[in-house]
Amino acid sequence: MALLIYRLFFLVAFLVALPFYALRLLRRERGRASLAKPHGYHLGLGQRFARYDSALRARLADGPPPVWLCSISIGETLSALKLARAIRARRPDVRIVLSVTTSTGFELLLREAEKAPWLIPLYNPLDFRGIARSALRTIRPRELILIEGGIWPNLLAAARNLGIRTILAGARLSPRSERRWRAWPSLARPVWALFDLVCVPERDDAARFENIGVPAARIRVTGSVKFDNTDTGAPSREAEFRALVAPLGFTGPLLVAGSTWAPEEKVIASAFVELRREWPALRLIIVPRHVERADDVERELAAAGLRVARRSRLSGDEADVLLVDTTGELRDWYRLADMVFVGKSLPGIAEIGGQNIGEPAALGLPVIFGPHVENFATLAAHLLRHGAAVQISDASALTPAIRALLADPAHRAVMGAKARDSLAIHQGAAARTAELLA
Repeated sequence: MALLIYRLFFLVAFLVALPFYALRLLRRERGRASLAKPHGYHLGLGQRFARYDSALRARLADGPPPVWLCSISIGETLSALKLARAIRARRPDVRIVLSVTTSTGFELLLREAEKAPWLIPLYNPLDFRGIARSALRTIRPRELILIEGGIWPNLLAAARNLGIRTILAGARLSPRSERRWRAWPSLARPVWALFDLVCVPERDDAARFENIGVPAARIRVTGSVKFDNTDTGAPSREAEFRALVAPLGFTGPLLVAGSTWAPEEKVIASAFVELRREWPALRLIIVPRHVERADDVERELAAAGLRVARRSRLSGDEADVLLVDTTGELRDWYRLADMVFVGKSLPGIAEIGGQNIGEPAALGLPVIFGPHVENFATLAAHLLRHGAAVQISDASALTPAIRALLADPAHRAVMGAKARDSLAIHQGAAARTAELLA
């Protein structure tokens, strides 16, 4: 009954959302039209309906059944890549199918696959029963691993019917989601029963998943793959990026604003202009969550009187702000920072819930974020409890928060060390999760 209700609801929601979804895709594609894309970037529409060309079908059929990891966007995809490398470290002969929902995530995967022939990038199929069954019969996975918050009931049900083991890695549950699941236990239990294993970051998370009906025997505390810095599988690009910004005059304290949403860039620009009166050497690197917004962000920064350099077309002229309009690089830009603001967290944006506050914290950096970090509530509370982060109530509090950190380098260092140490429990999470797989 729960699956039937979901199928009816999903169909109606899909038909209602289709025009808006198509318009959104068109706008994003126009915003990215000037950016170089890897070969295969435009192959997505058919794959969303489980329609694969003959070359891809032959590749999927050639060899033992792969492990299929399903992610959503850039953040989940980076976590999935960590887990994929950990799986390969344990089983060097295994092939990995890694699917995504967003075009930016797919572009990242295509670039990664150029360096890793064992990686097969795909778009996620739409979660209709027939499409899910078709995708599973073509891919033939030995295990289906969903990453963090992505739950696709039709895909999970089809996998269970085919005898495929199903796992949720880095399981994330916001307080609001927990309340919703608990409000409908007759719907929650059948859905969560589709998972053979649920891997959660911390013990507090385990209790919350039990509260919504996941049997304790199916829950494992592994730490968060997203915050696992044991081995990213790729060398740090810190030296490369420092060389890139040196000609721009980036020699003083550096603020990095990561995964920002409109109108957070305007708030950050205003704070930056004010703080430059006290710290003229202060510089800003801003990384919007959606790269196709780069032109709009550049106009806002220029309107504030700032000299803006674009990552995709550096000229060598001095600048006040570097606008990063490329994907998959945020972690290494964080490495340059003296302090970090993490976006999607201030009031007034189109979608709240917070972005990955653990990534800069794990690098030993003082982190500032707004009141809306619902997607990372447990982690935010953990960092705040250890004095490892600063949470502000609204946009007006951003300037004082940055000013306090700029004025006290020793406090910045202590806060960064606390952030890194408080996340030590997550180190090795990818390897621990890989150990649980068949």
